[in-house]
Amino acid sequence: MATTSMKGEHVKNIGLVVLGILCAATGLKSFLLSSHFIDGGVTGISMLLAQIMGVPLALLLLVINLPFLALGYRQIGRGFALKSAAAIGGLSITVALVPFPDITPDLLLTAVFGGLFIGAGIGLAMRGGAVLDGTEIAALLISKHSPLLKVSDVILLLNVFIFGAAAFFLGTQAALYSILTYVAASKALDFLLNGLEQYTGVTIVSEHSEAIRQTITQELGRGVTIYQGKRGYGKRGEQQEARDIVFTVVTRLELPQLRTTVRRIDPHAFLIQQSIDDAEGGMVKKRPLH
Repeated sequence: MATTSMKGEHVKNIGLVVLGILCAATGLKSFLLSSHFIDGGVTGISMLLAQIMGVPLALLLLVINLPFLALGYRQIGRGFALKSAAAIGGLSITVALVPFPDITPDLLLTAVFGGLFIGAGIGLAMRGGAVLDGTEIAALLISKHSPLLKVSDVILLLNVFIFGAAAFFLGTQAALYSILTYVAASKALDFLLNGLEQYTGVTIVSEHSEAIRQTITQELGRGVTIYQGKRGYGKRGEQQEARDIVFTVVTRLELPQLRTTVRRIDPHAFLIQQSIDDAEGGMVKKRPLH
């Protein structure tokens, strides 16, 4: 049974990567290339150089991603690097050989839907365990070695440089549309990775923690963790009372119901919310692929 399950997961991952390649290629060839718009990241660099130097985009996608794949091989692992190399190679071949229709001449539609298709393609490939753009690998490694920079900061700085270069070489209008393309791609990527059911961790401090715990587990069907804490109040915090602190993980769709339930039990309960990139196991629902 375990072997069959692993084979099924492997086939699913391959299917996601292939679908991601087709989506990304559609965004490039059916929308962006004919209007001379670019995306962010390594893909954007490749598109910009292709227009400036006249080198085939398919070749640049492969060549410029190679150093990032080498970094991924050394820092993340052989399996990830090989799968990503195959995915990027597949995207290059698809861009070079497969014909795609030019969908629309409208510049706004081109920017938005081109970005959506590229973002969806990158997201699907990542769900399959590969990347179509080496930017995330570089950003992750830089952030690990720099306490001042997060992954999002590195990607932002890189894209500021890319779109600044686009404004210089392609013109301001093309650069602005390209920024719109990048925003659409980012939203599509976030949706594919997190979906509607992005998880939120909720910490609840209340005098009625036991009633809240029972309601969450029995009515909402969610798991909880109970922390033992002390409540300090007064001018110097010297009046300490033992308090059970309830922690649970819910989706964004379930969050309003949780808040209403807690407020019904204790209108004075103290709630803290925090975003969670991913969660697995326990009573957390498996995130569906949207």
